[in-house]
Amino acid sequence: MKNFNYHQSTEIVFGTGRVAEAGEIVSKYGKRCLMVTTPDAPLLPLYERVKKILLDAGVAVAHFNGVIPNPTTETSAEGSRMAIEHKADVILGVGGGSSMDAAKAIAVEASHEGSAWDYLFYKEPAPDSSKVLPVVAISTTSGTGSQVTQVSVITNTAERDKSALYNPLIFPKVAIVDPELMLTLPASVTAPTGFDVFCHAFESMINPGTGAYVELLAKEAINLVVENLPKVLINGSDLDAREKMAWADTLAGLCIASAGVTLPHGMGMAVGGMYPHVAHGESLAILYPACTRFTASYAVEQYAFMARSLNPSLESVSDQEAADSAYDEISKFLKSIGLFKGLKDVNMPEDEIEALARQSMVLPDYQGNPRVATEADMIELVKEAYYQ
Repeated sequence: MKNFNYHQSTEIVFGTGRVAEAGEIVSKYGKRCLMVTTPDAPLLPLYERVKKILLDAGVAVAHFNGVIPNPTTETSAEGSRMAIEHKADVILGVGGGSSMDAAKAIAVEASHEGSAWDYLFYKEPAPDSSKVLPVVAISTTSGTGSQVTQVSVITNTAERDKSALYNPLIFPKVAIVDPELMLTLPASVTAPTGFDVFCHAFESMINPGTGAYVELLAKEAINLVVENLPKVLINGSDLDAREKMAWADTLAGLCIASAGVTLPHGMGMAVGGMYPHVAHGESLAILYPACTRFTASYAVEQYAFMARSLNPSLESVSDQEAADSAYDEISKFLKSIGLFKGLKDVNMPEDEIEALARQSMVLPDYQGNPRVATEADMIELVKEAYYQ
């Protein structure tokens, strides 16, 4: 058996109705809380509910609702100013990955010199363990797994670059995963975030950092997504399916916190940095067919599992034959959930194909892929995803 390491420090509070425990949980870590959210109108009643839960527990709350999709350095700067003014001693991220990632970045920036961008994973010095504010996360989507990871993704719009803080210090202290909060999530958000779960789980299986425990969690997450994502797209109020998607999201987050992601995510981050209007899960959906065709023969066992999870009739064929079918099966699945499209369909300029290919090699994720792309390979991958 392959040697592996596994670390997870986030307490997971999972189940319908458990958002009611937010006040008790947050008050363990501080009495002055900055709540970090997007300004999305459909979530306003939830924000007010959470604020009341906190206030009833004796926690003073300031509400920063300036988070945008693909949160930026401007977002973290504005939130950090509010945290400092409020004298916040705990940060609460409520929402999807953007809100939770922004909460983590603010937890660093509000307690350190400079900006969150100064503390990216490859920069020195690293955040100071005695200064980083504690973070609690309440997830409202089944997508990024940010509630259980040590990652905060952030975009520098001036540099057209999307990168990440990566440090165990920003693991949320507690993740509250309440599937009831996801019942009103529209299909336009459910589909790309749900596919992101699939991607996290699968890429953790082919990442060099994988191991027996990660593979166990990843396979369960993939099977849950394949079974339940179509169900919640048909009926968003299906609580049983929402619960299973929330659990899949949590499992996949645990996977990437330990193993990490690969080529599609590195390329997807580049897409988000250059074209912030493209949602993260949407970018992954655009890239996955090309990346699958490129990689499948270099990770036959894993791609055979992918193909069979999508088409159980492939159980009767060899691993090689199943892996050879992975491109067709992932394409069919993406079509079934309304996410099969090309980069041209999201208004990427055709003359930026080579620029996107180069940007896709800035983050090291592609180097963990079973087949490592050269610059020429990357250009061809972008071309295929563009004209798809």
